[in-house]
Amino acid sequence: MNLGQSVRAAVRSPFLRFGLVGGAGFVVDETVLTILHYVIGIDRYSARAVSIFCAATFTWWGNRNLTFAEHAASGGPLELAREWFRFMLANGVGALANYSTYTLFVTFAPAPFSNPLVATALGVGVGLVFNFTLSKRFVFKAP
Repeated sequence: MNLGQSVRAAVRSPFLRFGLVGGAGFVVDETVLTILHYVIGIDRYSARAVSIFCAATFTWWGNRNLTFAEHAASGGPLELAREWFRFMLANGVGALANYSTYTLFVTFAPAPFSNPLVATALGVGVGLVFNFTLSKRFVFKAP
């Protein structure tokens, strides 16, 4: 198998696509957190709660269009809203693990781990496994 075939095979992997969407969601997460906390001055806990919500909504859109496109809801706005709601519920477990990890690090860890941007990366890593498994099983499942 040559490099081109390896890349094409990897992109067929739902977990890899999920990771790519998650990577883009991480950028959204860090950007929103940076703007809210460092630019606007909102406390790091509230800013993080909002950044998780924004990133989760972004990753729902990315996963429905890239990772699980063949299983995404098709229909009108109500079907999309139901799918988004299921995604947010299912990923709530990952978000709780993510936020808990973040909170532990910004509250108790020494620098540089207490930096909100570093703690966000650690929280995202913890939430990834929960989010992929629950999205695949409960949100974007085969008919």
